[in-house]
Amino acid sequence: MTSPFTYLKHVREEFAHIVWPSNQTALAHTLVVIGIAVAIALLVGLLDYVFGLGVNRIIVG
Repeated sequence: MTSPFTYLKHVREEFAHIVWPSNQTALAHTLVVIGIAVAIALLVGLLDYVFGLGVNRIIVG
C-alpha cells in the first residue's frame, strides 16, 4: 500500500499530462450539452402530454 503523499505526488504528475480544452471549445461543448438536454426535455414533455391525453380519453370515455 502506498502512502497518501506518494499517491498525491502521482496524481500531480498525471495532471501535468492533461490537455485542457480552450475556453471557446469548452463553451461550445457546454452549449451542445445544454441544447441536447433542452431537446430531450421538450421531447419527454411532449410525449407526457400526448400519453396523458390518451389516458384521459380512455378513463373519461
